[in-house]
Amino acid sequence: MHALEAVDLHKTYGHGAGGVQALAGVSLTLSAGELVAVVGPSGCGKSTLLHLCGAMDRPTSGRVHVGEVALADLDDEALTQLRRERVGFVFQFFNLLPTLTLQENIALPLLLAGVEAAESERRARASAERVGIEHRRDHHPGAVSGGELQRAAVARALVHEPALVIADEPTGNLDSENGRLVLTLLTELTKQTGVAMLLATHDQAIAAAADRVVRMRDGLEVRDIDVTVDGAVAPSS
Repeated sequence: MHALEAVDLHKTYGHGAGGVQALAGVSLTLSAGELVAVVGPSGCGKSTLLHLCGAMDRPTSGRVHVGEVALADLDDEALTQLRRERVGFVFQFFNLLPTLTLQENIALPLLLAGVEAAESERRARASAERVGIEHRRDHHPGAVSGGELQRAAVARALVHEPALVIADEPTGNLDSENGRLVLTLLTELTKQTGVAMLLATHDQAIAAAADRVVRMRDGLEVRDIDVTVDGAVAPSS
């Protein structure tokens, strides 16, 4: 069973002649422990695809399964629960709450899911240690670097042990060195944890480090390519 399966996704915003088609029939699958990068020009539908796969929006047509769960079968409350329990999110602009410490930000998904405070704290500490920011846990977001903020965001995305992580331009707001460090972290954690990671990026280094690359244009999947061990890319069979 795939960690994620999306079949013939269409998404149109608005109605009638004024409607805008963001996706025009995109299909993809992800397996556990696989990192797939979605690349393409701005406006091609990358973020829309991620939102649908992460249960943040519903397609106009087509279907999405996260593991054995068909998202179309879930009401809004059940979708919220699925996001809390089975999906992690990493965003370009971190989306950390400025009034909370990094430790508290990392623990937040657990607390929202009803995990007891002591257990949430223990797991948040372990997640911070895994991404190398245990020495910053008591700092607020305004007191740490951009790279450390994104590491905290990654720790938050993984703290509840999701099956799927959605990452939208995770290095887009970082300098090249911090971007490289976050890229290394994402690829290592994908293999170590067995999570399936779907990310959108303009960063060619991320594309080269992915297991597969999905290229998009105008709401369509143009081609799906494998990444060879030397970082080059070749058409998928």
